[in-house]
Amino acid sequence: MGVAALDDAKLWAQKWRWYQRSSLPWNRARIHWHFAQRRAFCRWPVHGNVLESFEAGRLEVGEGTVFEPGVWITMADTARVVIGDGCFLNLGVQVAAQELVEIGDHCMFANGCFVTDANHRFDDLEQPITWQGFTTKGPTTIGDNVWCGANVVITSGVTIGRRCVIGANSVVTESIPDFSIAAGAPAKVLRRHGPAAE
Repeated sequence: MGVAALDDAKLWAQKWRWYQRSSLPWNRARIHWHFAQRRAFCRWPVHGNVLESFEAGRLEVGEGTVFEPGVWITMADTARVVIGDGCFLNLGVQVAAQELVEIGDHCMFANGCFVTDANHRFDDLEQPITWQGFTTKGPTTIGDNVWCGANVVITSGVTIGRRCVIGANSVVTESIPDFSIAAGAPAKVLRRHGPAAE
């Protein structure tokens, strides 16, 4: 085997270890231990830099929270993700943080939701988009008792108030006040409920 082939094999092994690190048996056990310590639960597989973020104190998961298979949590080296008590993240939910994503207590995310505080940069016409990194409009915050239907996207700098319902396939680009039912792309408030409706 030549030097180039050895270099290629080494690079492939490094990438495999990086991308598959959560599936390594000892890391998988450590991830489950972190969930158990918090009285939370995840069904395998879970993706992203969950273990590193737990161990650096940058991922907070509240008591009674459940991750269904395929949940993906990723964050930059100094970013934080805070998920409250009693939340339910269904199949394929993704949370990506450049600085801070905060999710309140008892929130429910249906299959395929995506929550982020970042956007891919695309302004440098001399660089491929994949090399340009990210930008953010600030933290993304979701209040307590929010229900997001399937495939909802919540973008950078948005605050969703308490007791909101966001309809399936909506894209939330602006903040939504407490006790709102919102839907659409971009999402708009359709009506208010509870105290807000009185």
